[in-house]
Amino acid sequence: MPTDIPERPAVLPGTHGADVPPPAAGHPPSRPGPECSPGTPETAGGMGRAVGIIVSAAVCQAALMVGLGLLITGPAARFRPLASEDEVTDALERARTGTRDTVSLVVSEAGNTVTVVVGTLLACLVLLLVPRLPRWRDALFLAVAVSLQSLVFLVITEAVDRNRPDVERLDTSPPTSSYTSGHTGAATALYAGLAVLVLHRTKGPWRRVVAALLLLLPLLVGVARAYRGMHHPTDVAGGLLNGGLSLLIVGRALLAGPHVPAAAPVVTEAREESAGTEPGRTVVVFNPTVTDEAARAGLRRVLEDHGHRAAEFVPTTADDPGEGQTARAVREGASLVVVCGGDGTVRAAAEALAGTGIPLAVVPCGTGNLLARNLGLPVKPAEALAGALRGAPHRIDLGRVEGDGMAPAHFTVMSGAGLDAAMLESTGDRAKALLGWPAYVVAGLRELRAPRMRLTVGLDGAPPLRRTARMVLVANTGKVQGGTALVPAARPDDGLLDLMILDPRGPAGWLSAATTLVRRRPDGGAGRTDGPPAVEYFTFRRADVLFDAPQQRELDGDTVAPGRRLTAEVRPGALTVLMPVRGD
Repeated sequence: MPTDIPERPAVLPGTHGADVPPPAAGHPPSRPGPECSPGTPETAGGMGRAVGIIVSAAVCQAALMVGLGLLITGPAARFRPLASEDEVTDALERARTGTRDTVSLVVSEAGNTVTVVVGTLLACLVLLLVPRLPRWRDALFLAVAVSLQSLVFLVITEAVDRNRPDVERLDTSPPTSSYTSGHTGAATALYAGLAVLVLHRTKGPWRRVVAALLLLLPLLVGVARAYRGMHHPTDVAGGLLNGGLSLLIVGRALLAGPHVPAAAPVVTEAREESAGTEPGRTVVVFNPTVTDEAARAGLRRVLEDHGHRAAEFVPTTADDPGEGQTARAVREGASLVVVCGGDGTVRAAAEALAGTGIPLAVVPCGTGNLLARNLGLPVKPAEALAGALRGAPHRIDLGRVEGDGMAPAHFTVMSGAGLDAAMLESTGDRAKALLGWPAYVVAGLRELRAPRMRLTVGLDGAPPLRRTARMVLVANTGKVQGGTALVPAARPDDGLLDLMILDPRGPAGWLSAATTLVRRRPDGGAGRTDGPPAVEYFTFRRADVLFDAPQQRELDGDTVAPGRRLTAEVRPGALTVLMPVRGD
């Protein structure tokens, strides 16, 4: 069974881990900043290993490409196949016609620097913003592969001096060496990289056709560059090799394995336990609106592969989003509960599992999936379930919140009032289905002109604070969509909750708030000189928030009735979740 959360000495911000006495009674507790978080070294280590692999392999790639170039322009220049390259370029010059010139220009532009840069940016945005796509790892793979190809290309052209073919050139000659073809290399990195993602991340018979067309593009670009008199055939071959090696290196570093280098689990090493759970009665609570039959079949296969062969699938309903189904599973002796849905479904299940010690496996199938992201789980449902089942049980905290017109309830991620609640209220189901989580951003922009709130905050019995705010957020975890650390110091296993008060004034205040969030500084930012900063953070065990007027409120992404009061307190280690083993 999982162990309880160990007590740890409080650490004041700025002490970088130095032990200090616990806070005096009546003062909110402190915790280490994000640089002291136990998840950081593993995250940095995973990224550091990937960077190390890419850098060391890129040095070898550059050396190989330069060596081949020096060989082509030196000792091997008289070798018959290379000596006959001039005959090929002469033949291509003789074959020119007006139509072929136009077609070759269009094809050549597909490998142009501007085209490749814009294409890479658009592809990355699609991967990051469109729902149900592989997201950041694939976007990073594509961006780094294209960038690596360009860097190695620059090294090659500095080291190898080769004149362009002695024919009439249809394009202006750039100041780089003829070896290698930069257009061909860039086109290979972009289009062949997209082909790799299409083949490995999509389903259906059309994917092979699309991948074949994408793979054909770099070849056509290379032929067009040779036709236009810009490169020798070996320059084109060098471009294809340079782009292909870049994809191979970056793919091995970033795409190999199910968990590299994703956010590391946030639990401390002292609380890790033996991997795996003993198969017993398994109940899968799923939201049928986001978990279709094909997804359920895939999850069933994963469960069977890990010894859970008689899993019972129970759907949620509009009247019961998961709490009743989970409570019934607990009463009937379930040894594992799997929840497939968004944060609202997970929260409902957590209500029934709080304090029971029965492990929960989170399978992200909703729009936000914030708990899964904060726990370091893959965002693809089958991968998340497989990683959880291979992992170990860990206790994490729950927040408990109540207020006027609001029954006491637990939350796993965040609860709040103001801008975030208004944003959730104004985001329709159709927009979420079409855009995914970016729909929340669009709605949030519409709510920026909402009136400022006035409130009083009491933390752990300390003297109350008087504030104005655009948003008040109580956080058990810190990251939101896109990997942004909205509440940088929040961790779900430290026995504390975090309070964020956002109150920017004017363009300068919003700029200061944005800078604070981008820098992930847990100590706020200097948004105003005449009062509290644009962003303030506090840690606490119990908080009482009283608004001067009723405000919209939310609970793990679900809106609740407006009211004037929020009382939040932490329940340390109340929920047991399965989390991937480090390095999985």
